[in-house]
Amino acid sequence: MTTEARVTHAETAPDARTTGSNPLVASGIDGASVSFRDVVKEYGGHRVLHGLDLDIAAGEFVSLLGPSGCGKTTALRVLAGLESPEGGVVRIGGTDVSHVPTNKRDLGMVFQAYSLFPHLTAVENTMFGLGMRKVKKAEARDRALAALELVGLRDFGDRYPAMLSGGQQQRVALARALVTEPRVLLLDEPLSALDAKVRVQLRDEIRRIQLRLAITTVFVTHDQEEALAVSDRIAVMNGGRIEQIGTPEELYRDPATPFVADFVGLSSVIPAEAMGGHATVFGARLPLRAERPDGPVEVLLRPENVRLAADGRGEPATVLESTFLGSLRRTRLRTESGVAIRMQHSADERLAFGDNVRIEVSADSLAVR
Repeated sequence: MTTEARVTHAETAPDARTTGSNPLVASGIDGASVSFRDVVKEYGGHRVLHGLDLDIAAGEFVSLLGPSGCGKTTALRVLAGLESPEGGVVRIGGTDVSHVPTNKRDLGMVFQAYSLFPHLTAVENTMFGLGMRKVKKAEARDRALAALELVGLRDFGDRYPAMLSGGQQQRVALARALVTEPRVLLLDEPLSALDAKVRVQLRDEIRRIQLRLAITTVFVTHDQEEALAVSDRIAVMNGGRIEQIGTPEELYRDPATPFVADFVGLSSVIPAEAMGGHATVFGARLPLRAERPDGPVEVLLRPENVRLAADGRGEPATVLESTFLGSLRRTRLRTESGVAIRMQHSADERLAFGDNVRIEVSADSLAVR
């Protein structure tokens, strides 16, 4: 799905919560740009961020994606002012905030733990930040109800957290983060504690709200599907560094490093021979995405680039396993030459362990590892 298609879907999806006279939507939020310049962070002499450089435009949704321990949450905490960097500069809206306290940075934050006050109702939890800002109680309640309406919980304002589901509690946490109209919204693994169906629903809701409010958003996740679904751009992190930053389509179609190729989507690494800007893979001569000198190369094949061949053509292979995923199946095979490869195909094409098949490949171009 292209970025344009993804954004259009999110903007036009029918949703009463983001239409009408909601004052939070009507006023919008003045999103701010964010930048990291050569940011270094250490814990006990161990360097966690190695000169991090990142620019985020006002109103942009950027995900920090990577495995546990890659530095993505540390980067978010440095941006939030919860950690101080050992070096470098953090700017919000062009202003150096590297050593500005958290409560002076004009941020909204949502974490994996809902962190709601159990003795306060949903509307009281949502009002809390406004009370700290000395907003009058009547105005604070009106703004809190508008924020709860935005996340679909206006009718749940009088309920306590124990009376709400996990997804509803996280929506309250999101409303609380938005009610102060922050210039930047920080989301640290906010969906990982939810079950799969609720996670997808709330993920899409966050994106719809972000687009409506035009709020700059930094989203930390280890889930590539989440990042691909909601982001304008994704920064893939590894070992405290950004391996690649780009649109979801750029990362998926043209990974810059083997790590990105392995982490974003499934890839099979296939030995091949480059010649004249092309490589021959299982009998198919396909263009390479980047220039390479003639000789041995390793190309990356996505599962959708592989299909079952008909009429005895293609490369012989043996099925190792086939997994039913609803509308499709994902199958792992080993070719006659000993290469392991993944493919996805119609759920109607049933394959079982030990089946002998033939496969062929096609692609507009191939990434090279």
